[in-house]
Amino acid sequence: MLKELGVKLPFDGGEGFTEMVDSSVGQSLYVSRIHHKSFVAVNEEGTEVAAASAAVVMLRSLRTNDKVEFVADHPFLFVIREDITGVVLFMGQVVDPHVA
Repeated sequence: MLKELGVKLPFDGGEGFTEMVDSSVGQSLYVSRIHHKSFVAVNEEGTEVAAASAAVVMLRSLRTNDKVEFVADHPFLFVIREDITGVVLFMGQVVDPHVA
């Protein structure tokens, strides 16, 4: 899927890993496949995120006075990002919110 989105490195077998590997072997390295599985749970207590490495990160929801009502009774996309840099940490899609 990443290749179809236009991501070339590290799939093309070029010099993408020469800075990571301290030898000429880095020129021959490439990624042939990526398997990823993640889990995101959001509730009143905060957000729980688990990645394929089985590492779990707990993110607390910020308490604000501004109330936003969001009814998750339809498919939607979501993004969890770091506020200062804007780096996207997780991105996902909820196809059927009625399935737990």
